[in-house]
Amino acid sequence: MHIPNGFKEQVEELAKALFYCVVETSVNEDLQLEKLKSSFFEISKGLDCGVCELKWEQFKQGLKTLRPILRLDAEAAFNNDPAAKSLREVYLAYPGFYAITMYRISHVLWNIKIPILPRMISEYAHGVTGTDIHPGAKIGQSFFIDHATGVVIGETAVIHNNVIIYQGVTLGGIKVEKDMEGEKRHPTILDNVTIYANATILGGDVVIGKNSTIGANVWITQSIPEGSLVTYKSDIRISNK
Repeated sequence: MHIPNGFKEQVEELAKALFYCVVETSVNEDLQLEKLKSSFFEISKGLDCGVCELKWEQFKQGLKTLRPILRLDAEAAFNNDPAAKSLREVYLAYPGFYAITMYRISHVLWNIKIPILPRMISEYAHGVTGTDIHPGAKIGQSFFIDHATGVVIGETAVIHNNVIIYQGVTLGGIKVEKDMEGEKRHPTILDNVTIYANATILGGDVVIGKNSTIGANVWITQSIPEGSLVTYKSDIRISNK
């Protein structure tokens, strides 16, 4: 297998440029994307992606839908984090927002069946933010990941609207077997759910009901009814030395 020298870095530079293209309102998207076209085709050729003009047009149209969606993600961060002082701060300084943006870009590629490249973009974001979102996951609007580090969202996870996730959360599979490829292996999170730090939710048939709150450090392998509060009680004792 031949991998050209500096190829991963080339993908990272493309990902960085795409970030500014989809979030910067003063940028002419068509003009900016035309500047990126040659790089996109060069990378695709190196990956044997079979990209053609039709795929490029589909990618462009998909990217053009992202700006208002990302605005909702940024507003979710601003509205739910008292430390956020402005939307500009969210756009420029929040690793969770950056990870979500890279996910949404890679998800466009995933939906038009371009191989490898969406995974490379998601792994670039993983390395930068500590957040691992598979491009095949389905994520709704107004999504907020606070602190970001250690979050894992698997390929077949489904997240509905107005969901908040804190650091260390895993939406994973209860079994890892190659013959499960193509099956739903990761949980579904319905609207208005908050999942606190280091919670682990496993299994493709697990559904977290809307308006539920999942407390920190819980381990869930079964569905949770709507409007639930799930907590883990640890036995911590404090006494004089």
